[in-house]
Amino acid sequence: MSRPNLTLLVLYYSRHGSTRALAELIAQGIESVPGCDARLRTVPPVSTVAEATAPDIPDSGPPYAELADLQECDGLALGSPTRFGNMAAPMKYFWDGTSSLWLAGALAGKPACVFTSTGSLHGGQETTLLSMMLPLLHHGMLVFGLPYTEPELMTTASGGAPYGATHWSGVNGNNAVSPDSRMLAIALGRRLAETASRLKGQ
Repeated sequence: MSRPNLTLLVLYYSRHGSTRALAELIAQGIESVPGCDARLRTVPPVSTVAEATAPDIPDSGPPYAELADLQECDGLALGSPTRFGNMAAPMKYFWDGTSSLWLAGALAGKPACVFTSTGSLHGGQETTLLSMMLPLLHHGMLVFGLPYTEPELMTTASGGAPYGATHWSGVNGNNAVSPDSRMLAIALGRRLAETASRLKGQ
């Protein structure tokens, strides 16, 4: 009797599409591993003035994440653009609402990785990746990055770090994902799926 496929959640926030492009590449890496499916989800924007409202279903792209997506997944790739060296407020807002999962230990032991996109090459990529790791560690997830056995990590001039996949989008967000960043994003998704498979004994 065959086992059901593993579900790897790719959860991200993207304002102009650069982080979404990375998310789609990570999903491609996940689905290159037999028995693994990617589930793409996003989060709605928030307002600095008052509580923002958004339709239940986004105008385009994947649906908004629910706590059930985290509870049901076998692993997580978490992505956000950088905001002054930190994850964007909508993603932080989402994680601030996950206390019930923390109390239940629902994410403990699940593998997780992070990714980001920045407007400038030295615009806080690594600190943003580290900021996204913090809630995952508090939830007991098994956080990992990219090893230097990925050759693009030594040659890239456009993004990518041992902490996770990154993309330099440029000030106006016009830079396409470079070949090196593309390969590293796919590798991160593949590594997530392979790790989840080993943990599940598949």
